[in-house]
Amino acid sequence: MAGMCSGYPMEPSEETSVQTVPSFEQVHALVADEFGIEEGFLDHDTPTFYVKLTPESKSVFLRLMKRLDGVGLIPILKEERGKYVLRIASKPHAKPSRIHINLLLFLATFGTTSITGYIISPFDWVGAVAFTVSLLAILGLHELSHKFAANKHGIEATAPYFIPGPPPPFGIGTFGAVIQQKSPAPNKDALFDLGISGPLMGFMIAVVVTIIGISISSTSPELPEGASLLPSPLFLDFLIRILASAGFLQGSGYILLHPMALAGWFGIFVTVVNLIPAGMLDGGHAVRGLLGQKANSILPTLLAMIAIITLLVFNPFLYSFAAIIAFFFSMQRHPGPLDDVSKVTTSRKIAAILLIIVFILCIAPSWGLL
Repeated sequence: MAGMCSGYPMEPSEETSVQTVPSFEQVHALVADEFGIEEGFLDHDTPTFYVKLTPESKSVFLRLMKRLDGVGLIPILKEERGKYVLRIASKPHAKPSRIHINLLLFLATFGTTSITGYIISPFDWVGAVAFTVSLLAILGLHELSHKFAANKHGIEATAPYFIPGPPPPFGIGTFGAVIQQKSPAPNKDALFDLGISGPLMGFMIAVVVTIIGISISSTSPELPEGASLLPSPLFLDFLIRILASAGFLQGSGYILLHPMALAGWFGIFVTVVNLIPAGMLDGGHAVRGLLGQKANSILPTLLAMIAIITLLVFNPFLYSFAAIIAFFFSMQRHPGPLDDVSKVTTSRKIAAILLIIVFILCIAPSWGLL
């Protein structure tokens, strides 16, 4: 499992609203420098304004956000009952990160995944290291892509937290990795970038790892004793055919996946799970950025449709685990970006099509071999 979790409040409350410093008049002046104000008032001690928008409102909002950050405030722009409502709240305090925790968790996960690799190799440290490095590279670069996207948009986020897990037969040595988002995304563009960056990078690394892994895998005309079948994603079926036709995979029958190829398989599965459009999963971030506040009413229906199609067409055993994760993450309502009014760029809408293609390619309707 790889993804992001948030640790910040979004809606202004009595604990986070602006008090007496700076004054309402000072805040009004800052807002008036950037937006046309139709009406301004205090709503439960929170400076609130009905503002007029222009084609430049996205960049204007970002400029206002930087100015308010200097005095410890953040703007929140939403559309409510046909009006554009701008609220000014206190900037949530972000606790400092403790990098030694990240390091300790990484070392623990390296150990548990190494044990997994040693068990599945079988008992070959070269294969164990290949599995561990490949799997952690997929998970780590997935999370670092989120981190780079966060840095690009001025979003506070932690370094990756790797989560150790039990080795076989109870697990694969890790439950994945996450980063904690400590401040909200400024607009839908940033939110979409946060969502799309990790899965695309993780998928690309999984592709490279899988190609190398399959190239050094072997085949068997019969199912070896003790071997188990794995669902084969559409992408993996396609890749196997290409490598076989190019002569990189010799023989026929069952494919005995090299540990490196198995790490690539897990990377593909992680991509599917993270692209599920639920809550704080990567797919939830991307869809929330594309659809805005409408996503809160559309996502439950979309999730139900995906669940039905998965159970009827694809592998129900494998994706029952994904369904549990999606249900868990869907319990948390997505807070959305600070600027929940401006639209995403056309290039990002096109990139959303790429996400759908990746999601479809990573789904596993057929069976292969471990």
